[in-house]
Amino acid sequence: MTKSAKEILCMDGKATSEKIEEYIRRSLKESGRSGIIMGLSGGVDSALLAALAVRALGKEKVTVYFLHDKNSEPDSLDKAHLIAGRLGLKLNLGSIEKTMREKEKNAAFFKWISGMPKSLIPIIAGMYFIVVGETPYVTVLRKNEIKKNRFKKWVYDHIMKGVEEMFDGPCETRRIVLQKIADENNLLLIGAGNKSEDMTGWFTVKGVDNMPCSPIACLYKTQVRELAVYLDIPNVVSKRAPSADVLKGANDALALGMDFGKIDIILHGIEKGLEDVDIVQYGVSIPQIKRVRQIHKLSEWRRAAPKQ
Repeated sequence: MTKSAKEILCMDGKATSEKIEEYIRRSLKESGRSGIIMGLSGGVDSALLAALAVRALGKEKVTVYFLHDKNSEPDSLDKAHLIAGRLGLKLNLGSIEKTMREKEKNAAFFKWISGMPKSLIPIIAGMYFIVVGETPYVTVLRKNEIKKNRFKKWVYDHIMKGVEEMFDGPCETRRIVLQKIADENNLLLIGAGNKSEDMTGWFTVKGVDNMPCSPIACLYKTQVRELAVYLDIPNVVSKRAPSADVLKGANDALALGMDFGKIDIILHGIEKGLEDVDIVQYGVSIPQIKRVRQIHKLSEWRRAAPKQ
């Protein structure tokens, strides 16, 4: 009988949460700071991290910010308010609008598609795959090796470079804003990146999702969801489709080519050194395994970048 990702990656919720909470306490003590600060996006990763931080330190030592951009999903702020309220935290509000609109001036294609109905984004991504022969994310990962292919180099320079900058821009800008606040208030900035994102390179180098202190980096996305349920994170957040919240209609499954349920099974197999014939027994296909292996290999340069 085929096992689900949840069954394969099952864990002890109590022991796991206690381990992460201890890591948060230790990190804060070693930093010499008086509390922690983090972004609260309305997604499950930051919701889980905020819950663990409050359990570890108490709400008095946890500061959360929601930094708005017009390209965020309309309900992101509502979900951030929901989580902050349940945890007894004040949700501080800010904006990255000015910086992102400046970046958008050099991203004409992104600006064009961001104005379209979000139902068209998967269609555009599908057309891109047909014409270019790979997903937009794979083009970005291969940007340093496609210089000899004049067509793909043109595609990257004129289309994907701007898209990449607009996807990376919010995480980079939020980190800069939050780090400034952290330094001014003697706080430790922590990030909510997870293992699935790390192993697929689905993060921003020097972004708020790629922090030196990332307490849930030991968890696959499937485990993040499982622990969120254990800690009573509302379903409207814990079951929300994961996305970078940068382009309406472009969630993580669209960018990576499949959902994290399948990705996590394959990544777990890669981590364990299993062959494709072994991984396929868990209900994923050989093409899916090859795609995740490709993304994992092509994203090595992102993981090699120092976290600082």
